[in-house]
Amino acid sequence: MNIIFKLKQSNELALIYRFFKRLFIRYVYGLKKVHKTFNIGGKCKISKDFEAGEYSYVGNNCLIYPGVSIGRYTMLAQNVQIIGADHNYNIPGVPSTFSGRPNLKKTIIGRDVWVGANSIIMAGIKIGDGSIIAAGSIVTKNVDSFIIVGGVPANFMRKRFESINDEFLHLKMLNGKVLKNVRNKPITSN
Repeated sequence: MNIIFKLKQSNELALIYRFFKRLFIRYVYGLKKVHKTFNIGGKCKISKDFEAGEYSYVGNNCLIYPGVSIGRYTMLAQNVQIIGADHNYNIPGVPSTFSGRPNLKKTIIGRDVWVGANSIIMAGIKIGDGSIIAAGSIVTKNVDSFIIVGGVPANFMRKRFESINDEFLHLKMLNGKVLKNVRNKPITSN
């Protein structure tokens, strides 16, 4: 059994391990605007101005351009890219490679958003709270709260919750105190 596996078996040792892992992540990536509970699942390329809320997560091999923020409880699965909109292409008589780059618009991904593996989100997009982006999607326009989108380009598939009441309850939780999760065990809001 390797030592990391043994550490994770004890709640106390796992907490100490995660504390130092998160410090290491913030130091190595130079991330000064991420919450202390933010975590990365592997090697990524992330802009130093990246902002991340409580218990947010970025999976292995993600590429995140400048000007991106993700809210609390948001998860980006492996190979997610937040890119694009970074070349001028509409100047007649000038090749795109010589046309320079426009200022990137801020990309805002709300709270409790789940972005599936291998998805691409174009820079400048806003994704509402509680939304889900299906794996392999390309998001080219803003996404409303509490909906599931998927495809190339991503389109509405269905609502996340069955009723407005469910949306209200979820929003109440998102606007409330940060929930404490212990090692990915189910949580309860007392």
